[in-house]
Amino acid sequence: MTSSEFGRVDEANNVYLIDGGQERIVGQYPNVPAEDALSYFTRKFDDLAAQVRTLEQRLASGITDAKSLKTTREHLKAELVEPKAVGNVQNLRDRVEAVTGLIDATSAKANEERAAANQLAMVAKEEIATRAEALVANLGGINWKKSAVEMTELFERWQKLQKEGPKVPKAKTDPIWKRFSQARAKFEQGRRAFFSNLDGAFKEAKAEKTSLVESAKALLAKGAGATDQYKKLQNQWKLAGKAGKAEEALWKEFRAAGDAIFAAKKAEDAEIETSQKANLEKKSALNLEIEALNFDDLESAKKTLGNIQARWEKIGHIPRDQVRKIEDPLRKAEKKIADAAADAWRRSDPAAKARSNSLVSQLEDAIAGLEKSLELAKPEKKKEIEEQITARKAWLLAASQAVD
Repeated sequence: MTSSEFGRVDEANNVYLIDGGQERIVGQYPNVPAEDALSYFTRKFDDLAAQVRTLEQRLASGITDAKSLKTTREHLKAELVEPKAVGNVQNLRDRVEAVTGLIDATSAKANEERAAANQLAMVAKEEIATRAEALVANLGGINWKKSAVEMTELFERWQKLQKEGPKVPKAKTDPIWKRFSQARAKFEQGRRAFFSNLDGAFKEAKAEKTSLVESAKALLAKGAGATDQYKKLQNQWKLAGKAGKAEEALWKEFRAAGDAIFAAKKAEDAEIETSQKANLEKKSALNLEIEALNFDDLESAKKTLGNIQARWEKIGHIPRDQVRKIEDPLRKAEKKIADAAADAWRRSDPAAKARSNSLVSQLEDAIAGLEKSLELAKPEKKKEIEEQITARKAWLLAASQAVD
């Protein structure tokens, strides 16, 4: 018979385990030496001992998978009730029992951590659903582009919680998911309706602005004379609304027409400015002649002034801010002659009356010429001509009264 501290083999190769002072047959290994039969069941004990040691090492290393630890413990406890092995089985039972409390503590801790993680996940999901509901609370005043980005981010956060977060019971998260899902559906429905209406508005604006572009292009033939009409088109453009993707292209065409019209106006203004500067120089030269008049010889002064007036009228317009200054010498000379003539009329000199009649005729001719010029003048020049007509009519009234 072959034996050890924890077992023996009889003549029939039955192997016994000595467990708590009692013998129990654990198996038979026939047709081999007794030492080999005992060694076979000793190795089975070594396997069990290795499992116990692994469980102890997992706990020592800080593994907190309570479910796995409990499963391993329960499996070993069952295996060690009546193991088919030879060795210090009671020692293994004691070691398994020794880690039970630690496993239970680890399990309790894991449960607490899981509950805390679940609570945090529930709070996070509640925040997601609440924010989604807030986004759709006032669809009439929503910024769709910005809100669409935020709604997408909320959905991605939810997916990440589902994938990487703790496994919260479905019964708890379903009500929150339902709220979030309904908010997303409402958002999408509102967004589709908004952009559908927007597309309609874009089409109307596009049609209106296309028409404005054609009107602007039609004004190009008028050149500088079309500036006021183009400004009216600009006001209509501002009121027309946005034309969606076509807005930029339409605006470029519309602005190009306007640029051409204003460029023509600028060129015309520059030409007028050059011409008026030349006219100013000519009238300034005439003022030198006016200053040289000898009013002692009234007839000669009147004749010379009449010649100056005729040339003055032919010269044309000067810069508006220079009109009063440049015409002042002429007006003074005209008044001086008119006053002298009036004085002569008052003395009822027939010759003076004849000369006055000539001045009346000159003034009437001048007024008629100015009135004709007024009919043909541009709007910005009419005021200046009207002022000249008013002055000459005053002189004419004075001259006429003197003749009478």
